[in-house]
Amino acid sequence: MSAHPLPILFEAVVAPSRSLSRRGLTLLTIALLMAALAMGVVFLTIGAWPVLGFTGLELILVIGLLHLHRRWSDRLLEVLVLTEGRLTIHRTDRHGAKREIALDPYWSRLRLEERPGQVSLLVLQQRDRQIEIGGLLGEEQKRDLAEALGAALRRWREPVFDNPQLREPPSPEAGPHQAGSRDAGEARPAA
Repeated sequence: MSAHPLPILFEAVVAPSRSLSRRGLTLLTIALLMAALAMGVVFLTIGAWPVLGFTGLELILVIGLLHLHRRWSDRLLEVLVLTEGRLTIHRTDRHGAKREIALDPYWSRLRLEERPGQVSLLVLQQRDRQIEIGGLLGEEQKRDLAEALGAALRRWREPVFDNPQLREPPSPEAGPHQAGSRDAGEARPAA
């Protein structure tokens, strides 16, 4: 027997902002190389050739750190999935290690702690357990995630049922024969 997957009621993918594409990183690397080369020529012409070694080391360090940051940020990911009876947080850290945290959505409470001058925290709390989510997001994105996930959790906890038997009966619309009729107790004006 194959188990049928539960339908997904809410899903959010949280990833760090990647403002620089691979092509952009290549162009930045080329620009840094050209700037270092121009600086090296200037120092070489004024006779300060020992500076070339330090410039080269700085250049290697900066380019290496940019590429390392890009590689690590490509791996960072957080996926929030709400299904019937389960809220799951799938996390991948910068080294590629995956971790899954499962919570009961009925007992999970979402709290956004906005602190002036500091980074706000978005926390899922279940009894004594607190889990920070959305750590890769900016302030506005955290508010949006808190609003969307909060609404999804409320919809799950407080479903709206449509029972036709509980609906009010439709009111009879006034037909052409009822529009001109009067109550039996009213007197008609004499013609």
